[in-house]
Amino acid sequence: MRTGSELILATKVYARDSTARSWWFILSTTFLLLAAIAGTLPKVPLPVNILCSVLAGLLILRLFVIYHDQQHHAILPKSRLAEIFMRLFGIYALSASSIWRSSHNYHHNHNSKLRGSHIGSFPIMTKAQFLRSSKGKRFAYLFVRHPLTILFGYVFMFLYGMCLNPFLNYPRKHFDCLIALVAHVFIGVGLLYFFGWQTLLLAQTVPHFIAYAVGTYLFYAQHNFPGVSFKDKSGWTYEMAALESSSYMKTNPLMAWFTANIGCHHVHHLNARIPFYRLPEAIGQIPELQHARTTSLSPIDIFRCLRLKVWDVEAQRMITLREIKRPRLVCRTESVPHHQFDSDIGGSGQSRDAANFNS
Repeated sequence: MRTGSELILATKVYARDSTARSWWFILSTTFLLLAAIAGTLPKVPLPVNILCSVLAGLLILRLFVIYHDQQHHAILPKSRLAEIFMRLFGIYALSASSIWRSSHNYHHNHNSKLRGSHIGSFPIMTKAQFLRSSKGKRFAYLFVRHPLTILFGYVFMFLYGMCLNPFLNYPRKHFDCLIALVAHVFIGVGLLYFFGWQTLLLAQTVPHFIAYAVGTYLFYAQHNFPGVSFKDKSGWTYEMAALESSSYMKTNPLMAWFTANIGCHHVHHLNARIPFYRLPEAIGQIPELQHARTTSLSPIDIFRCLRLKVWDVEAQRMITLREIKRPRLVCRTESVPHHQFDSDIGGSGQSRDAANFNS
C-alpha cells in the first residue's frame, strides 16, 4: 500500500484537465442555470416556476463546485477567459475570488489541525477548551456549528461570512466582496421592481437558499463526521489529513452530478489539481483511495454528523454535547493551549481576513 508522497505522486496522472470537457461543463451548466431562472419568471405556470426555482438552486451549487475547481487551477489554469468568467460567477454566487482563495487555500494546508483549522472552515474546540470557556465563547462556538446556522448558510455563511465580514475587516483587499453584496441587492431590487415579490422569491431567494444550505452542509460534513481525526502539529501530515479527516460522501448519480463529485473529498484534498470529472476515475484506479471514511446524505448520517460538537483528546474522537461531562480536575494532558481558541474568536489579523464565518 502506497503512502505519503508516493501516494500523492500516484494521483498526478489524473491532475490533467481537458480544455474541451472543462468548457463544456461550464457552458452547459451555465445554460441550464439561465434556463431554470427564466422558468421562474411570470407567465409560466406556478408549478413550473417552483420546479425551476429548485432546479436553479441545485445548478448554482454545481456551478459553484466548478468555480471552486477553477480557483484551484484544476481546470483551465491558463485561460484568461475562464478566469474572468469565474470571477464574475464568484460575485454572483456571493463568494468573491479574493476571500475564497485566501480562506480556502489556507484550509487545504491546515485541514484537521487542532490549531488554526477554523480558518476557512468550521471551528474545532477540544473538550477541555469547551469546559474552560466562558458562556459567551461557548455560545459563539455552538452557534457557528448549529444546524439552523448551516441551514441558513445563505445569510450567515455567505451574505455575512463571505461578503460583509471580509469587506469590513479589509476593505481594500476584499473590495470585490462589497461588489458581490451590492450586486446581489441590485438584482433583488430589479426582480422586485419589474416582476414582483413572487419572482424575487423564486428567481433569487429560494435558489440561493437551497444552494447554500446544501453547500454549507456538504462543507461541514466533509470534515465533521463519525470517525474523523484531528491532530496537533506534531502528528499532522498532509496525506493523513486527506484520508482520515476528509470524508467520502456517497451519493446517488443525480446528486453526484449536481454536486460535481465534491463528495470525493478525500481525493480532492490529496490532490486539489484533479478536475472534478476525474475524481471518480482516480478512486476507481487507485486502491488506496477506496477505503475512505464515508458518510452520505441519508437522514441518519446527517443527524450523526450534526450532533458532533467537540474533539475529545483522550478518546480521540468527536463527541456530542451529551457526552461532555465537566471533570473535577482539568486534564493536564491536553495538547492544545486554552489561549488558542480565545485568540481565534478575538480575531487575529489572519482570522478576521479568512475565518469568514467564525468572527
